[in-house]
Amino acid sequence: MSIPALRIGAATLPNPVILAPMAGITDAPVRRMAVRHGAGLVISEMLASEALLEGHPEMLLRAEGEGVSFHAVQLAGNDPRLMGEAARVAEAAGAGLVDINMGCPAKRVTTGAAGAALLRDLPLARAIFEAVRGAVSVPVTVKTRLGWDDGSPTAVALAEMAEACGLSMVTIHGRTRCQFYTGRADWSAIRAVKNAVSIPVIANGDVVSLADGPAILAASDADGVMIGRGAQGRPWFPGRVAQALAGRVVDEDPPLDLQRDILLELYEGWLSLYGTALGVRQARKHIGWALDAAARGQGNARAAFVERWRKGLLVLDEPGRVKTGIMAAYDELMWRAAA
Repeated sequence: MSIPALRIGAATLPNPVILAPMAGITDAPVRRMAVRHGAGLVISEMLASEALLEGHPEMLLRAEGEGVSFHAVQLAGNDPRLMGEAARVAEAAGAGLVDINMGCPAKRVTTGAAGAALLRDLPLARAIFEAVRGAVSVPVTVKTRLGWDDGSPTAVALAEMAEACGLSMVTIHGRTRCQFYTGRADWSAIRAVKNAVSIPVIANGDVVSLADGPAILAASDADGVMIGRGAQGRPWFPGRVAQALAGRVVDEDPPLDLQRDILLELYEGWLSLYGTALGVRQARKHIGWALDAAARGQGNARAAFVERWRKGLLVLDEPGRVKTGIMAAYDELMWRAAA
């Protein structure tokens, strides 16, 4: 299966495989690494529009785009004026694309009438589309879900409205808000959105193996695929899916020594971005995911290996000891693989 490069407004991506915006996960080091390994587009962590306008330090870190040639920023909020102003700030800071979050299911977001809550208020969603589109010259896109619940499938109506307001792309996660991340994403339900609009439609949800790339596109007829949790601890994975869609024969994961080197480079990136004290803590979840990915071939011993190294590494505060532990963990895995 082979699909063409993806065009979003005036921007053309090298391939249609996108790293999803994930709060607390897709920070600048992860995005840079994903681009290096072939992701067609990477999008920042979700930025609260009001906090960005106030210059909140966490939002400024999330908006960091250094080292990424095409910088995309995702905004969340429920005030059209503030969303427009935040989009203007993001564009001025170098964003080449602004994505609007209308899919986050987290209670702290939806209780503020933002994220997926906008699926229940389409007039407000339209006002946000119009405000953001009118504030910037770069492409504007939206990421959303099938609907709030099974009884209110609003994705088609929202996508049609997005196209009418001049947005350049819509991404659909194949679950409702009330599903959160339970069950299986309904890839085939995304096809109705694709049939309703002429702008690119991206399919998202449960892409965790190379085989899932062509499968989600076949089921949804979408123009591209967005990968979220499948890339946790595996920043190379979107690029590998892109290679597979281009007809190349690739392994799902790189050799263990390369995985180790990627993790060590990322670790230095987190320390540099956040400072040592916060960087050590921010890195812990990524190290856990990376160890789990690395131990993929360990069979029944996988869980025990990961748990043992988690207990040994994720309590350390001294970066040198953490890096030494990472090297020892991968040495053990390589020794086992060679035995």
